[in-house]
Amino acid sequence: MNKNHNYPGRLIAVEGLDGSGKSTQVYLLKRWMEMQGLKVFFTEWNSSVLVKDATRKGKKRQLLTPTTFSLLHATDFADRFERQILPLMRAGYIVLADRYMYTAFARDIVRGCDPRWVRNLYSFAVVPDIAFFFDTPLAVSLGRILSGRPKLKYFEAGMDLNLADNEYDSFKIFQGRIYDEYKKMVEPEGFMVMNGMLPVEKQQAMVRKYVEQKIDLPSYRWRGKQ
Repeated sequence: MNKNHNYPGRLIAVEGLDGSGKSTQVYLLKRWMEMQGLKVFFTEWNSSVLVKDATRKGKKRQLLTPTTFSLLHATDFADRFERQILPLMRAGYIVLADRYMYTAFARDIVRGCDPRWVRNLYSFAVVPDIAFFFDTPLAVSLGRILSGRPKLKYFEAGMDLNLADNEYDSFKIFQGRIYDEYKKMVEPEGFMVMNGMLPVEKQQAMVRKYVEQKIDLPSYRWRGKQ
């Protein structure tokens, strides 16, 4: 991985379990930056048009092995990295990523892929200038997700791993293992850990303050903006 990039732009990633509150926080950060007149771009996990159909069809037919899953997500990431993230960092933008390579490090490893193999897949990626990890208790994250969905999807629940005989129990075990992988990454990857149980407004204030300390935000304003 490119640990010390020399691009004029900056990269901020947010990570956490489904239901951790990370997406809400990165959205609020984006809106705040836009109101400050900053050059900002948002990208999210598994959103490349290039592999969207292949992923959707594979999931629908339940054909994806852990390795295939990993390769599809890596292809999606590589496409977005080459077409969006890298060009905009070169152009002096602050790029906000809702999930980054760390999502693969957690999920793919839990699915049984070799850790070194997974990390090698993403060896071309730039290490974020800031990587937030929204640490929300498993029970809380699960409650948020399950309260808003009538039914969990097969792969989302980790049913392909034969962890349990129903979606709810499988999802619980799957997410618990992913959480454990995230916790292992906190120190070596230099995550900024955020308490996901704090009120949304308080979390956002802390996120903004930390970003202001780490990045010279005024230098990323559009010309003419005061």
